[in-house]
Amino acid sequence: MKRGDGLIIVNTGGGKGKTTAALGIALRACGYGLHGVMIQFIKGSWFYGEKKSFKRLYPNFKLITLGKGFVGIIDDKLTFSEHKKAAQEALEIAKKEVQKEENDIVILDEINYAAKGKLIKVSDIIDIIKLKRKEMDLVLTGNYANKKIIDLADTVTEMKEIKHAFSKGKLAKIGIDF
Repeated sequence: MKRGDGLIIVNTGGGKGKTTAALGIALRACGYGLHGVMIQFIKGSWFYGEKKSFKRLYPNFKLITLGKGFVGIIDDKLTFSEHKKAAQEALEIAKKEVQKEENDIVILDEINYAAKGKLIKVSDIIDIIKLKRKEMDLVLTGNYANKKIIDLADTVTEMKEIKHAFSKGKLAKIGIDF
């Protein structure tokens, strides 16, 4: 199946739905028999629905979770250097995955957060973009996408929060928020 040149897609912004939109791409790709991987740069040991749902997409799509969790939040007991080491490991794996013939799509989930939080450099993301095979699609998620990344992208979507249940005191909901 001829698909043409690959795209660089960025899902950014302060609203919900960046990872969910990337998962939609993965789901759609599986419907066409395409293959790929999502590498998560931040999410760690917490349970969230995509961990379980990716098993249903296997072997077409796989999930690689390398992050150690959200940096600096209330229950984060890790040092910054531990988070940085995990992000560096994710970078090395991402560099390999974007060059693999079998991957039609690579999703680098929360990579923009990792750059904003100084776990990786923006230049590291640019290096991955340069390594990407011509026909492969690359999806980068996370708020705070750097202007250099936006300029390199073919498609950029900014999720903007208009209203969120959390502001009314409603906790994150299973199957919706995680």
